[in-house]
Amino acid sequence: MARCVWDDIVGQSAVAEGLRTAVETDKASHAYLFVGPPGSGKKTAAKALACALLCGDNGCGSCGACSRVRRATHPDVHFIAPEGAAGYLAEQAREIVHDVSLAPIEGPYKFYLLESADLFNDAAANALLKTIEEPPADVVFVLLAHSLEPVPPTIVSRCQVVRFRRLAPSEATGVLSAQTGASAEEAAAALSAAGGVVARARDFLSSTGRREARDRILRSLKNLRSMDELDVLTAAKELLAAVKAPLEDVKATQAADMESRSDFLSASATKSVEERNKRELTAREREGISEVLNVAESWLRDCLVISQGVGDLVINTDARDAMEEVGAVITPASAARALSAVNLARQRISYNVSPQLAVEAMLYDIREVLRCPR
Repeated sequence: MARCVWDDIVGQSAVAEGLRTAVETDKASHAYLFVGPPGSGKKTAAKALACALLCGDNGCGSCGACSRVRRATHPDVHFIAPEGAAGYLAEQAREIVHDVSLAPIEGPYKFYLLESADLFNDAAANALLKTIEEPPADVVFVLLAHSLEPVPPTIVSRCQVVRFRRLAPSEATGVLSAQTGASAEEAAAALSAAGGVVARARDFLSSTGRREARDRILRSLKNLRSMDELDVLTAAKELLAAVKAPLEDVKATQAADMESRSDFLSASATKSVEERNKRELTAREREGISEVLNVAESWLRDCLVISQGVGDLVINTDARDAMEEVGAVITPASAARALSAVNLARQRISYNVSPQLAVEAMLYDIREVLRCPR
């Protein structure tokens, strides 16, 4: 049974009710700034708002428009992240301004979701200010940020600020279990892999491929101490292949969607959708890699809590046997070195280092810690 998109906003009842009422009364703001910690549901809420504006039935959750928004394939919904190493580029902001001037391709609105609004420098912010302040009537902006302070005040003053509270892990686990029927242990592991985001964890639980990628990194970590150099390279290669496997389903869905709309999309609109599909595949691959790194990080933290005698805090209970062995000898200092290797892999990938190389280096570094855990 399809869920109304407002039901996807977990633990933020005031936010969900406020946004829903705004849409129903035709009083949605032209620009929102969603502020809250990672995992609080900001992006999920933004997608729900986009669905409600575009589907014609206040975000029913079951129509084609809602489905495409949720999959990030709707041609009138733009997901935008900083393209510069240090944040948004002025040229990127000018491209957004130009795109805003074009009519919607399919729906009644154009929707722009801008991640990491705290990474606007002055040049990029200034290029976008007037457009955010006075966009066309059929354009809505939602900007996301972890906290309000780093966002340029000129941006803040032109947006309606919506604050999201931090969800307690037990609350998120309970909600996910209720929604999916997963056990508390399965829900906790999924949330750990998904960075604490309930909607992403729900998708994780329904994806055989993503769960296989988790199982593969856990097997690699279990056997890492005994691996030689070739074994590590092979493990990294197989891990990246597991991450990419679920993308075949995404490609098939994209192809079917393109075929169903090919008769009424113009050449320029078709090109725009194709480019969006490529960006989605890249984003999905990065999300899959991020999940693998999250699992590695949580496994190492589990080893650490076991070493400190608080094994009841273990998240990856299905991999406890190998963690007990490591936890018996690992020290906080060595665990910190291993966790730093995971964070370094994240940083390298964010700077466009090959994911294969980044994961290989991470596994080598963790192997050295596990071989000499003092």
